[in-house]
Amino acid sequence: MGNCFSDVKGGQQAVGGPQRSSHRTAISGNAGGNDAAHLFFRSKGLHSLYAQIELSLSASKLLDRDIASKSDPMAVVYMKNRDGTLEELGRTEVIMNCLEPEWIEKINVTYQFEIVQPLVFHIYDVDTRYHNLPVKMLKLKDQEFLGEANCVLSEIVTKQSPNLTLHLQNKNGRSGLKNLGTLSVHAEETVASRIAFEITFRCSQLVNKDLLSKSDPFLRISRLVENGGSVPICKTEVLNNNLNPIWKPLSLTMQQLGSKDNPLVIECFDFNNSGNHGLIGKVQKSIVDLEKLHKEKTGANFILPSSRHHGHEKVLKSQLFVDGFREKKVYSFLDYVSSGFELNFMVAVDFTASNGNPRSPDSLHYIDPAGRLNAYQQAIMEVGEVLQFYDSDRRFPAWGFGGKTYDGSVSHCFNLNGSASDSEVEGIEGIMAAYSSALYNISLSGPTLFGQVINKAAEIATHSLSHNISKYFVLLIITDGVLTDLQETKNALVRASDLPLSVLIVGVGNADFKQMEILDADNGQRLESSTGRIATRDIVQFVPLREIYGGQISVVQSLLEELPGQFLTYMSSRDIIPHSANAPPAHDHRPYGV
Repeated sequence: MGNCFSDVKGGQQAVGGPQRSSHRTAISGNAGGNDAAHLFFRSKGLHSLYAQIELSLSASKLLDRDIASKSDPMAVVYMKNRDGTLEELGRTEVIMNCLEPEWIEKINVTYQFEIVQPLVFHIYDVDTRYHNLPVKMLKLKDQEFLGEANCVLSEIVTKQSPNLTLHLQNKNGRSGLKNLGTLSVHAEETVASRIAFEITFRCSQLVNKDLLSKSDPFLRISRLVENGGSVPICKTEVLNNNLNPIWKPLSLTMQQLGSKDNPLVIECFDFNNSGNHGLIGKVQKSIVDLEKLHKEKTGANFILPSSRHHGHEKVLKSQLFVDGFREKKVYSFLDYVSSGFELNFMVAVDFTASNGNPRSPDSLHYIDPAGRLNAYQQAIMEVGEVLQFYDSDRRFPAWGFGGKTYDGSVSHCFNLNGSASDSEVEGIEGIMAAYSSALYNISLSGPTLFGQVINKAAEIATHSLSHNISKYFVLLIITDGVLTDLQETKNALVRASDLPLSVLIVGVGNADFKQMEILDADNGQRLESSTGRIATRDIVQFVPLREIYGGQISVVQSLLEELPGQFLTYMSSRDIIPHSANAPPAHDHRPYGV
């Protein structure tokens, strides 16, 4: 019996392996059961990139615009788009006669880790004539403007205290002579439940479906829904040529399950590249049943529906066992960053000769006098402007590789700022300045080697582990070339896969970047070192800039979409929990930093 899935896109990554989701699907939260990217996050018990945030607003010392009474304030919240236009997110209610309002109406916003999301807050004194109108019907030009405030959403969610207080200003951005008061913004993430179950499945005596080799089994778990159908919620990886497989642990969250008693359909398939996977057998069990199987160390026999006799089922010798079962708490990316965990940004720039003479306008390193950013500057700015909010000291190590340095020797890891000892620069502006300066002092050379900069970043991450588990490091490598040290780079990445480190690679120019796709390991094949060691986890994300220009998605979204997942996989594997891990009860709100 065959089974054709619509989420097969080129091999085993569609089953248990990571797949990129479409931007629109992820934002709307409208991900169907076959959305491989969301299934990938869920199979690991992780929240994906998007979180629903609820903003609570209050203000203090507002200007009194009314003569006979006090102002009647209302707040309007906007998201500022890239083109500078404002998109309204919502309005609070109007509070009568009050200069210290605490609005009850919440403003909902979708937090997206990989995008800078500027928020603009406008406070109005609503004219008494309009008090009977619903707030959405109010024409803002008819109301008296009391002040505005601006911030970036990530500034709120990364704060350890629950509130961000902003000074109100005039529309021109000036405070003027009068004190216009302050606005306080409080953020909470709504989560239905933090409970997850980590389960290790094993099978014995699976039926062999292949002629020349053994079956390549994987499990698919679906939840039964009221109409009698089922919704897939996660899958294991594929294990090749194995009739007695033991899969890596899966995490099933209470949100996916609904309850511990909900029936789950667990199907075992033989993987086929065609997407026509052969059903080996299936079994129906709830979480309660699976826990019992684990405690009693017994197996459940698979059944196979009969293709000839409708309604008849064949009981197989093949059995499903639960080797591991534990209940655990699930934490989101925001839980960590709001409790003081940081992402430390590092950058490494390619100074090999294939970039072209920096003084020539067709060089990838050309600094345009008119101020137009080259590809290297663009990547630094776009990624840096997001990650800087997650790094409290904003001091970033910056290196170059493949260049001939001050002493005339070729270096594959030199400090971009020219310092012999300290690679750190101040802020994104510091990286940009050090890069521009280095172009005048470093001769382009080669070959293209990544190994040394990855090892250097790994060394910093290793050193940090001994005194601070709250830091996670993100290395951005920008390159135009084909790697000369592919195996050494693989070795370095396999070693680094145990560390709190992710590597983002931007490919610029028109080189063949097939090697980078290998490093990215998005095909489900983990990297292997020359000694045969397999990477603990995938820590690389690669994006060729030329493909970005052709589409709507930004460099940052493409590069950073896997980062929260990589961060959470690391923290979960080390059993590192947020500092504020006194979790509120299920179906509660989580104030940041509380």
